[in-house]
Amino acid sequence: MRGRRRRNSCSGVAAAVLLALAGAAAAQGPEKPAAKPPAEAPRPNTWYAQALAHSDAGINVTHFWSKDDQLRAETVIAGRRIVTIVTSDTYYAYDLLVRTGIAVQRSPQARKQDAERSRPFGNELLAVQRQGAERVDQEILGGRKVSVYQVTDAEGRRRVWVTEDDMRLPLRLEVYRRATQQTFRTDFLNWQRGLPIADEFFLPEPGVALAPLSFEQYIAKEAAREPLGPVPVLYTDLLHGY
Repeated sequence: MRGRRRRNSCSGVAAAVLLALAGAAAAQGPEKPAAKPPAEAPRPNTWYAQALAHSDAGINVTHFWSKDDQLRAETVIAGRRIVTIVTSDTYYAYDLLVRTGIAVQRSPQARKQDAERSRPFGNELLAVQRQGAERVDQEILGGRKVSVYQVTDAEGRRRVWVTEDDMRLPLRLEVYRRATQQTFRTDFLNWQRGLPIADEFFLPEPGVALAPLSFEQYIAKEAAREPLGPVPVLYTDLLHGY
């Protein structure tokens, strides 16, 4: 009898504990799902690269930055800091030392082609492919596996080395000009993506005197071989298209 009472007593205690736990759970309500971690902010479509251009005259260093279809390029030539800025509708080229330059209206074709590329620079592969280049080799360049594309014609030979990932980044461009028998090489270094860059970075500095030109005026001056400004017009495909 004593053993039976002891077992009944234990059963009663266990039942009481279960009822208490059930009551506490009911008071707390249904279990809430775990909170989802906050979504990461999308990485901005910005790019940076440094280009070293080798020629008989020496080496020129250019820094490229872009944000969507905006471009800023800076090159030091003979001690002069040459700046090229491209926005959706205007092409700027000026000498930052003397603070003068030009502001040219971009052609409708160039503006339309902005949507066809992921960035406004570093598209050397697309350029040589439009000229008929084909993949001719595979190499290791700078520790990375690259594909080599080449086109040869009456003007000479263009060869570009690009990464084999989806970004197809150019690491080297080599141009041989048959008329002068000269070879020019450009190496692209320090590719960066997703840098925080303010839109104001793609505007000329205050105080730079810029002579405005419509695209038609620019074409007329080019045809007449008239001087355009204090600096050369570079990256012409962004001004009048390809």
